[in-house]
Amino acid sequence: MMMNVNTDAMVSMTEANQNFSKVARLADEKGAVVILKNNAPRYLLVEFGKATKVQEASDEDILTISKRLIDKNRKAYEVLAK
Repeated sequence: MMMNVNTDAMVSMTEANQNFSKVARLADEKGAVVILKNNAPRYLLVEFGKATKVQEASDEDILTISKRLIDKNRKAYEVLAK
């Protein structure tokens, strides 16, 4: 699952370290904050409830893919099961 991140919600590691409460408020406002280290995305700060939703969506994607693969290869799996 891909997550879109607002470029207004990117902060440096230094800023996150010096003013974490400001960064947390920004995450509340924007939905997520990317923390940059050496000008490259390194960490993602999201509300805990949103992280759980992302994980659930990932699990659902895996189940969908698994079902598709089983349906596509059912004959092979039946032969292997014998």
